[in-house]
Amino acid sequence: MRIYIGVYGVGLGHASRMLLLADRLKKEGCLLEFSSFGDAVIYIRNNGFKCNIVPEVEFGWHPSIGFNVKRSIMNIPINAFNFSKQLMLELSNMKRFRPDVVVSDTRLSTLFAARILGIRCIVVLNQIKLLLSPRLREFAVVRLFEDMLAEVLAILWRRGDSIIAPDLPPPYTISEQNLWYIKGMDGILKYSGFIIPKKEFEEYNMERIRSMLELSNSNYNSKPIIFIHISGPRQTKLYIVRRLLEGIGDGVKVIVSEGKPDGSIVPKRIRNGWYFEWCPFKDEVFAMSNVIVMRAGHSTIAQAIKQGKPMVCIPIENHSEQLGNAIKVAKLGIGVMLREKGLDAKKVNHAIDEVLNDSKYMVNMKNIKSIADRSDGIEYIVRDIL
Repeated sequence: MRIYIGVYGVGLGHASRMLLLADRLKKEGCLLEFSSFGDAVIYIRNNGFKCNIVPEVEFGWHPSIGFNVKRSIMNIPINAFNFSKQLMLELSNMKRFRPDVVVSDTRLSTLFAARILGIRCIVVLNQIKLLLSPRLREFAVVRLFEDMLAEVLAILWRRGDSIIAPDLPPPYTISEQNLWYIKGMDGILKYSGFIIPKKEFEEYNMERIRSMLELSNSNYNSKPIIFIHISGPRQTKLYIVRRLLEGIGDGVKVIVSEGKPDGSIVPKRIRNGWYFEWCPFKDEVFAMSNVIVMRAGHSTIAQAIKQGKPMVCIPIENHSEQLGNAIKVAKLGIGVMLREKGLDAKKVNHAIDEVLNDSKYMVNMKNIKSIADRSDGIEYIVRDIL
């Protein structure tokens, strides 16, 4: 069976979950080919799969203010042009590869190409409703526009043979603001559970990594381990990493992953830990950490839940999807949300101390983890494909 996978290329969350799906399908003897843009192309190719490059379709970003309405509006003409080029390339790629099934992870051009060619297509996405910046959303007319646009997008996404949200079912859905209350998806949207790594770590390998990073495996005089895992558009990463490193005190061990797929895997020593451009054992660091400091990307939150790690979420400024995810994390009591605007050392230290020392976060996390453990997003989608 030939499977073609179109992946949204901003950040690495979409590519990460589709690579997990691809690895599982490979065990079934399937032949696989990807398409994407941006950092995701490097990441997919580094994992041994062919990835066709398509033009980027993306919003406008600013290093310090995050999602930028003005830049996004200015990008509309080029995005429209690039979308048409995406569609033409996807048609060409599929005619050459001749897939039996197409998987579109948040890529309308991939879905449209599959429908034009009469190929069955499964849609995977955790965002149907596109939310504008929090400041704009204060106006009722903007919220009405969002609702109307969501219904139009629902009509487009419904062209898929199956629509799957890789999330927990209600009322625990992390992406509730982007998935709920859309009439066009009533009775159609299915919840598969999270698509995240299922790994059992060998103690020998874990001890090797602890030794390399000078992390104690003993409870005696050991410092809590804080993993700063920052993903998202490149323009927004370095700014927030610098702010965090300025704020975190000396009472913890810090490991930073910039999430740069073509970056160095050799860590640089920093004041109280290590800095990776690309961490080659990210999942192991996840497992040994006490708290994860992150943006509020869906895949990273999902992995933190499956690993049972409380979190400090700092959504990209003006990025309503991430803001909604972070609000749900706080609502479930499994982490703390901080706003990037006005972030300082005192706020960072207070949030980390709160998550480390208040037992309610671990109690709530164990409850949500038990719910997440009941479903397997990868197997759910594999069954749908086969």
